Amino acid sequence: MSAVHHRYQAVAGRQIFYREAGRPDAPALVLLHGYPTSSFMFRNLIPQLSDRYRVIAPDFLGFGQSDAPAVEEFDYTFDALADVTAGLLTQLGVSRYAMYVQDYGAPVGWRLALRDPEAITAVITQNGNGYDAGFVDSFWAPVWDYHREQTPQTEEAMRGALSLEAIRWQYLTGVPDESLVSPDTWHHDFALVSRPGNDAVQLKLFLDYATNPTLYPALHDYLRTSEVPVLAVWGENDQIFGPDGARAFAEDAVDPEIHLLDGGHFLLESALADVTALIRDFLSRRL
Repeated sequence: MSAVHHRYQAVAGRQIFYREAGRPDAPALVLLHGYPTSSFMFRNLIPQLSDRYRVIAPDFLGFGQSDAPAVEEFDYTFDALADVTAGLLTQLGVSRYAMYVQDYGAPVGWRLALRDPEAITAVITQNGNGYDAGFVDSFWAPVWDYHREQTPQTEEAMRGALSLEAIRWQYLTGVPDESLVSPDTWHHDFALVSRPGNDAVQLKLFLDYATNPTLYPALHDYLRTSEVPVLAVWGENDQIFGPDGARAFAEDAVDPEIHLLDGGHFLLESALADVTALIRDFLSRRL
């Protein structure tokens, strides 16, 4: 088990934080986090994979320990997050890599793959959506309402997602044993989204999320034509991206490996060993 390093890299004038472990010459594996977390969500996974891979887990701009400029200083969109992430990988000399995507990490990862298909050696999606079938309507209805019309009422509904209780709900819903999930997780995330001005950052990205489903046809074409190996490992009780989102990868990916596990949105918190075993086996055979 190699040590995990905690580093910063300047990208387009912004400081981007990332965790890194493994040999510099090992095959690269890039871990892309979801909302409202950061590379912190991979803190326990990285040491489980770094004996074989160069593991890199960045914090997106506006998240975690990366810079979080005000919305007046940076246009927060998923295109922009992908731009910064691509810039980081270029700075680190990473030109080919497998990627693990979860939640927000998926639309960032899909953009990276569509921009440079030859760079991606494998895709691991853990509750990282790429199909309309994956959206759980009860969760997403307020997001689509906010996209259609920005009013005090629709904004208030989205601000509710920034509350401590809402973040706790993301971590615990669908988990078979809640005692497996440390309260450190939701308190850590809440502290970061509660920083002055970060609410505006998150609202901007909530608004931009509607651009992501428009990319799905191009993503599906990419999966078919590139024949990139795909592992979909899903917390089947997720009330944000349901299990149909995992099953849907069978429509386009070539020989995908799909596993539904008893767990929720942040599956690593309750099923780390199972997810690790699936990743190690998949990459050992398909890379």
